[in-house]
Amino acid sequence: MTIPAPGDPVTGNPAPVNPAAGNPSPIRVVIVDDHAIFRSGLKADLDPDIVVAGEAGTVEEAIAVIAARRPDVVLLDVHLPGGRGGGGREVLAGSAPLLATTRFLALSVSDAAEDVVSVIRAGARGYVTKTISGPEISGAVRRVAGGDAVFSPRLAGFVLDAFGTAPADIADDELDRLSARELEVMRLIARGYSYKEVAKELFISIKTVETHVSAVLRKLQLSSRHELTRWAAERRLL
Repeated sequence: MTIPAPGDPVTGNPAPVNPAAGNPSPIRVVIVDDHAIFRSGLKADLDPDIVVAGEAGTVEEAIAVIAARRPDVVLLDVHLPGGRGGGGREVLAGSAPLLATTRFLALSVSDAAEDVVSVIRAGARGYVTKTISGPEISGAVRRVAGGDAVFSPRLAGFVLDAFGTAPADIADDELDRLSARELEVMRLIARGYSYKEVAKELFISIKTVETHVSAVLRKLQLSSRHELTRWAAERRLL
C-alpha cells in the first residue's frame, strides 16, 4: 500500500501548472471557509494562473459547490459550520466520488495533530496553516494539483506517526490487499471501536462497516476482531 507521503515543505518556488500533462490551463479552485473576509483575502493573494471557480461557507454549501464546479483543487477549512458537525472531514466524505480527480488541500488556523490526521485519513492531499503567505499558498496549490502531498513544516511528522512504520515488505504484501476505506475501517476496529462508532467516525452506515470488516477479515485470512487487533499490533499499525 502507498501511504500519502509528505512532499517538500512549502517554499513558494514556482512550479509548472499541471506538470504531468504539460497543460498550461489555469488551475480551478474552490475556497471553503466560513469567513467571507478570509475568502476575499485569499482570492486576492492567489497567482493569476489559479482561478477561483466557487466559494462556500458551510458543509452543505461546500459539498454542493464542489459537485457542481468539479474544481482541480479545493482549499478546505477544517472547522466549518453545518452538516452533522464533521467540518472538513464531512465535506471530504460528501465529495468522495470526486476524490480521484479533485485534490483537497486543508487550510486551517489549527496545527493540532488530531485535525491534521483526521482530514488526511479522509482523503485530503495536504495540510497547511493560515500563517502561510500568498506565494506559498499558490505554490502549494500547484503542487497538490500536480499530485504531490504538501504540508506546512512540522505537520508532516503527525502523518508519519499516524500511519505507522510497518516494514515495507509487510505494507506491500499484505496492506495492498485492502482498499483505502477498508484500511480506515481496519485501523478503527483494531483499536476497539464498535461498528456504530466506526460508522459515525467515517460518516458511513453500520451495514457498510460490517461489509468492510468482512472484506478485511477475508483478505487478511483472519477469523475475528481479536485476531485482527493482534495482527495490527504486531505490525505497529495501531
